[in-house]
Amino acid sequence: MSVAQQTPVRTQPATPPPTQRRNGRWAGYSHLLMARMLELKREPEVVFWVFIFPLLLALGLGIAFRNKPEGAVSVAIVQGAESAQTLLQKSPQANQFKVQVLDAEAAHQGFRLGKFDVAIEPGPNGTFTYRYDPARPESVLARAEVNDALQSAAGRTDPVPTKPVSSSEPGSRYIDFLIPGLLGMNLMNSGMWGIGFALVDMRQRKLLKRFVGTPMRRGDFLLALASSRLILMIIEVGLLLAFGALFFHMRVMGSIAGIALIAGMGSLTFGGVGLLTASRAQKIESVSGLINLVMMPMWIFSGVFFSYERFPAIIHPLIKALPLTALNDALRASILEGTPILHQWPRLLVMIVWGGVSFVLALKWFRWT
Repeated sequence: MSVAQQTPVRTQPATPPPTQRRNGRWAGYSHLLMARMLELKREPEVVFWVFIFPLLLALGLGIAFRNKPEGAVSVAIVQGAESAQTLLQKSPQANQFKVQVLDAEAAHQGFRLGKFDVAIEPGPNGTFTYRYDPARPESVLARAEVNDALQSAAGRTDPVPTKPVSSSEPGSRYIDFLIPGLLGMNLMNSGMWGIGFALVDMRQRKLLKRFVGTPMRRGDFLLALASSRLILMIIEVGLLLAFGALFFHMRVMGSIAGIALIAGMGSLTFGGVGLLTASRAQKIESVSGLINLVMMPMWIFSGVFFSYERFPAIIHPLIKALPLTALNDALRASILEGTPILHQWPRLLVMIVWGGVSFVLALKWFRWT
């Protein structure tokens, strides 16, 4: 009787399931940031408005408001007061004045239009009358210089001997005041327009609806938009500071790392404000009006082209609470004075509050469609 032999059944080992690649917490943010940078690369006009335009603006304003050379005081002498011209020519300061003898109407018209700093009119008994504008500092200074020259030429002697020494150091010139303000203004413009305008444009073209269908965190998307300006910020700061140093011999007293940190905080601050401005706007026209509404007070009050100290002291606390004021003051203190970053914590705190609150509100109110 044969015994049936059974062949053992060989079982194949179970193949492990394919391992799924898990992205890290910041993978979505990094991909969104890279996509944003590629979008900017395809927009050549960004290069002009972000990098070239501030340099042209600084060059034009720096030339227009450069320190006046010798002989820059423009004097109009009304016919009948020609003896004043003779005295000015005899004075030790004769090379400081540009004198024109005109009839009364032409002299008054030229003075009214700002062509002359001061006008000299004939008075009774051989005296002179000065016409000057107390609201124009150059006119007030011109009156004092002309009077000093006339009195010296007429024989006046000063009881105390003095010696004037001309000194114009980098840091006290208008261009030194202007470049940090232009840097702050450009960071604000790029943050507000570069993010707010782009966001509404994507919403209007239905691109945001496509992002909704992806496994993407809303915070990563908004943060990538805001921080995309940081890379451009590094180039902006370097170009503008190098331009000021090369063309106008501006001295950078603070550390480059501190200036970059302040500029980076300013860029993130206005990135957050730009996100908030565009969080619910539906059309380009709407967001353009909102952005201009937000930026216009800061253009006027925050000391971009002139010091906010010209405004009444009662509103200075409100002006200092604006983010652009804090940014401009921090940049000027670091660039012109070399103030350490730790000593500027009140200004940095203002920017952190504006940027943080704006980003949180934008994250809460953001509309995809």
